[in-house]
Amino acid sequence: MNPQYHHPHHTQTPKKRQRIGSSSRLSSVAGSAIDSDDHGGSLPEPRRASSSSSLSSPFLSPPIAGGFNDPSTADVLLRLCSEESDSFDEMEIYLHSSAICRAKYFAALLSDRWSEKDDRNTLRKMNLSVSTNAGSVHTHLMVLQLLYVDDLSIAIQSPSAAISILPVALKLIFEDCVKQCVRFLEAVPWSEEEEAAILNLVPFLSEEESKELLSRVSTLRSNSESCEQMLHNLLLSVKQNHPNMAPVKAFVAKLLREFSSKESARRVLENAFTANLKLVRDSMEEYSSPAFRGDHNETEAIQRLSLHAALTNGKHLLWLVERMIELRVADVAVKEWSEQDAFAADLQWAFRDDAWRNIVPGLPTVMLKCTSKLASAVAAGSILVARQVRMKLVKYWLPVLIVCKDNMSPVLPSHKLIVHSPKTLYLELEETFLRIISTLPMDDAQELLQQCLSFSTRDSEDCPHLITAFNTWFRRASRTPQAT
Repeated sequence: MNPQYHHPHHTQTPKKRQRIGSSSRLSSVAGSAIDSDDHGGSLPEPRRASSSSSLSSPFLSPPIAGGFNDPSTADVLLRLCSEESDSFDEMEIYLHSSAICRAKYFAALLSDRWSEKDDRNTLRKMNLSVSTNAGSVHTHLMVLQLLYVDDLSIAIQSPSAAISILPVALKLIFEDCVKQCVRFLEAVPWSEEEEAAILNLVPFLSEEESKELLSRVSTLRSNSESCEQMLHNLLLSVKQNHPNMAPVKAFVAKLLREFSSKESARRVLENAFTANLKLVRDSMEEYSSPAFRGDHNETEAIQRLSLHAALTNGKHLLWLVERMIELRVADVAVKEWSEQDAFAADLQWAFRDDAWRNIVPGLPTVMLKCTSKLASAVAAGSILVARQVRMKLVKYWLPVLIVCKDNMSPVLPSHKLIVHSPKTLYLELEETFLRIISTLPMDDAQELLQQCLSFSTRDSEDCPHLITAFNTWFRRASRTPQAT
């Protein structure tokens, strides 16, 4: 879990671009990146330290046996010192060199040349200056605890968390944490205040790290096989179209949530998703481009079978999407869904025809619900995908939404998948697409926004989501271009 310590003067890794900006400047940014009431973390509920000093007043988590702040096993004593005064108003934390070496700042200080060692108790002593405001101290403590954590995403689940943690990670040269913060911020929407805070952090990032962040606000021209087989068979059983399958689906969903190997569950779900997507896609292709059989009635019957097959497999596809999103393993599903340009074109062709209304009236809703579930997870940051995936997700599926709206039947389908009216589903998907568009570079956003004008056709005074999207684009377009 913890990396081995390497002496800074003997490392064999290539030299990376050095971080710019002073420690004090980064500490200052760490103290002001977010409101002090929002510490941006989800680590265990802490307790208040007993000391009355200003640095000891914030919450400090209880010692973790063999881990963070455990004096019985620690070999490093870190003093958090106030940088606002000359007095040593401090908080002492017990750490382990094998863990904190993940941060290059500590790896360098652990060299015998620089560290102060107490021969009586073998503790190496270090000092770290921090701002005394509660937000800054709490964030420093969070990052120190993250040095002991493999999955850094537990503390980075919102833009405010990433914005507060990033300056401290940069200050300590905690590269894994920096990468996770930047990757999260690249893929999720920002509020106007969060955008301003991120731009304040950009000067402390390397050109490569800041490239995707800046592209959004400025225009750039120039487990075992048996277990997996069992899961696979369970998913096939769930696919059976019987009226009493709801309890079975709920049971299998619970098994998936509690399954010990997330990676095995991921592989089985991905394979099932790919197989069912192919079935739906092939059915729509058969409907849209039927082979000439000489008998019109035979061709029509085969087309009806194709639509029914698409709906049956589409319902299971939607169930799989919901399970993948629930387990946070839907990144491959999003990527595949974003590459279905031919499938989306077949759906548009079919939904312009009237045949589906009497044969499979629920098919458009099933397809849009799949899109909405995946797109909403992307917009919420539950699924982190590359910019091109986000762009194609909107580019190929926005026209499907528009066609469904234009050909909406006044008679609502009565199957169990309809929880909200189609109009509500369309509005939710419109808002989600606009949020994803806000995460794209200016030029891509401009092209896609112009295709969203039909969102205003309900009532020119009742489309705040569209107005907000265009105002955000114009605000960014009016900003002075960033130097590159």
